[in-house]
Amino acid sequence: MAIKPKYVKQLGNILLERYPQAFNTDFETNKDSVDQLTTVESKSVRNRIAGYITRKKGGQAA
Repeated sequence: MAIKPKYVKQLGNILLERYPQAFNTDFETNKDSVDQLTTVESKSVRNRIAGYITRKKGGQAA
């Protein structure tokens, strides 16, 4: 498994602090939430952030 870049961790942690109710252990839900709450245009970056948040919330990464 790759090490997450610093910006993914920072943005993921900020989102979890500000909007804890917007995220859960489902990657698809988190992906939509990241899309709505940020201005990230890159799909791959959005998915990395959503994956990081999913892991932090206790979900399993495939």
